[in-house]
Amino acid sequence: MLRNIDPVVSPELLDVLFRMGHGDEIVLADAFFPGDSMGKRVIRADGIGIARLLEGIIPLITLDGFVESPLFMMDPVPGDELDMNVEKAYRAAIDKTWPDTPAVVRVERFDFYDQAREAYAVVMSGEMRKYGNIILKKGVINR
Repeated sequence: MLRNIDPVVSPELLDVLFRMGHGDEIVLADAFFPGDSMGKRVIRADGIGIARLLEGIIPLITLDGFVESPLFMMDPVPGDELDMNVEKAYRAAIDKTWPDTPAVVRVERFDFYDQAREAYAVVMSGEMRKYGNIILKKGVINR
């Protein structure tokens, strides 16, 4: 039994976070994301929202500080609208540990899919809000 590991971080997710290297990316995908057809490694986190997953994951990793931003979210398709409360909830979870993280970069839908295909892993969550996907780029620990 490990201590101080949030229970939303499953053993499989903990293993992936441990094995990721600097610059590797992980997709926290909403429930509608085609994770199994895109992901090299797919981890199930059904029933858990992404903001809650971020609360468990972010204290365990460092975000990449050598890029414009280590955070990517999907841009809405033309004619669709974003619920900005989604990003606000994610930022609140991230900012608890890494308050100086740059703003989220919005990525066109199909470019986001291409980026997700190259990610180290995809975590399929229970997030039900549209455009709820986020990609995190892992950094190095500065000592």
